[in-house]
Amino acid sequence: MTKIVDLEKEVLTEESADKLSEENMNIVIVGHVDHGKSTIIGRLLADTNSLPKGKLEQVKETCRRNSKPFEYSFLLDALKDEQAQGITIDSARVFFKTKKRKYIIIDAPGHIEFLKNMVTGASRAEAALLVIDANEGVQENSKRHGYLLSMLGIRQIVVLVNKMDLIGYDEERYYEIVKEYNAFLKEIGVNVDKFIPVSGYHGDFIVKKTDNLSWFDGETVLEVLDAMDNSKLPIDEVFRMPVQDIYKFTNNGDNRRIVAGTIETGKISVGDEIIFYPSGKKSSIKSIEYFNGPVKTEDYAGSATGFTLTEQIYITRGELACKSNELKPQVATRISTKLFWLGVNDLVEGRQYFLKNGTAKVQAKIEKVVRVLDASSLVSKESNRVKRHEVAEVIIETIKPIAFDLTKDLANTSRFVIIDDYEISGGGIIQETLEDEQTWIREKVLTRNYKWENSHISKRQRAERFGQKPTLVLITGNKDVNKKEFAKYVESRMFAEGRLVYYLGMSNLLYGLGADIKVENSMENRQEHIRRLAEISHIMLDAGHIVIVSATDINNNDIDILKNVMKPDEIKVIWLGDYEGKETNINLHLDDESFDSMYLKLKTMLQEDQIIFNMWE
Repeated sequence: MTKIVDLEKEVLTEESADKLSEENMNIVIVGHVDHGKSTIIGRLLADTNSLPKGKLEQVKETCRRNSKPFEYSFLLDALKDEQAQGITIDSARVFFKTKKRKYIIIDAPGHIEFLKNMVTGASRAEAALLVIDANEGVQENSKRHGYLLSMLGIRQIVVLVNKMDLIGYDEERYYEIVKEYNAFLKEIGVNVDKFIPVSGYHGDFIVKKTDNLSWFDGETVLEVLDAMDNSKLPIDEVFRMPVQDIYKFTNNGDNRRIVAGTIETGKISVGDEIIFYPSGKKSSIKSIEYFNGPVKTEDYAGSATGFTLTEQIYITRGELACKSNELKPQVATRISTKLFWLGVNDLVEGRQYFLKNGTAKVQAKIEKVVRVLDASSLVSKESNRVKRHEVAEVIIETIKPIAFDLTKDLANTSRFVIIDDYEISGGGIIQETLEDEQTWIREKVLTRNYKWENSHISKRQRAERFGQKPTLVLITGNKDVNKKEFAKYVESRMFAEGRLVYYLGMSNLLYGLGADIKVENSMENRQEHIRRLAEISHIMLDAGHIVIVSATDINNNDIDILKNVMKPDEIKVIWLGDYEGKETNINLHLDDESFDSMYLKLKTMLQEDQIIFNMWE
């Protein structure tokens, strides 16, 4: 988790820093442990006069009273446990300013155990400072950090060769490091803007040029930062906001439903038409909500915001909010990625994990490990697993569609992490969208949802009126089981109990809406029949019905089509009769017994899953 180091709330807060300049830049600083990142940040704070009045003297006096030599890193190390360990263990943000712009500098960990936090720390950076100790030279972590920065899409990188005072400001040693590290970076296709020799301890070439490095005719760190390109600010990008949650209000007649999240890039205004992906549902912004503050008509990248919609649509956490007149994101279940693995256990081909992209968290399978690369040695190999600290090109398949951007289009929303056994164990970028069997169906669904005309009556209102959650109950099994009659029996029983229920016969579909499809029993025809079944069911569920369908030998591919057209939690698959040796994913197995006995079991499941309920109980 990112935290603001506030030096007892006296360093610039992000809000006050915003007032200094309209232009800002996010910079991440990385480097091997003890290579001097914190000292350099402390120097930047002090030498740019970004510290509150008297803070430097106060810290120096504290060191004097404790008989401890003063170090500029103490200005940053505000947490006691970090000071005790002498290392930075989490990402932290601090602010400093120049005449040109304000800077938010993200201090990312150097310890190998904390590399995973660096993925988060660098996620919003437009540029990077990479620190190398002149005395110790290029370390394995220096190389890993360089590779990670390139993966995260950070193109502006400055290398600081620090602690030049420890080697007597040796020019030859500096150029040895430059040559060695530059050779590595070229191998991974990274171009460094500048190499700068510095001493954080003495302040050489951080903000001011000094005689100690008279042989170096380059610019100071601050001069290089101010010269960096910041022409495309996050607010100038297309609008992207991962949906964090939907907040509902009921007190005193307040019926607002606020879509909440943090704007990754771009900006929004009241009246903008918004599309949510992967569902493809659309509405327009009615109001921008701001807790305990003035009314807003627009909001920008970096802001935790909320907005209401002109039409109430059902969306959930994990969707990606976008503007309809801007570049569309990608929607897919198969992606080609470049991944950095940090887990204790190997990443294994064929195994299931969780993938988190934005606020979406879905089950995902490693379909194929295409190529493995050691990030420090750059040795490439073929393998079906990825070991700790290795980089790999990996094809990942998610259990349901996710919305994202490709790294070449928008780096922020192309990044993801892999969760293994409740731990973030790897992270990477999405390079390419790969087709799957349901790609054509998702394209149709996106168009349908975009064009969908919403009723003034919400699903919630219908559920409250009818005492049920609209659901497709799909009864399947082998050919010799009387599925059709049992499905009609279920309809009759539920109707007698006052439910809004409808039995939809497959023959009605095949020889009615599906009459234009060729009779031949090809896979293509079967998929289209299933898609049309899902579309009819989608309409009837929107009207509040429980739909009962019977079909023979429904398989997982059929179910995947249904779940792509509808919502997965709207479908219950019931297998009737012998299930041995079957692989179909089902919600309930019923033995071929009396209809009454089977119905009671089905009803119990629907009640436990809160599909049917009594509002007066």
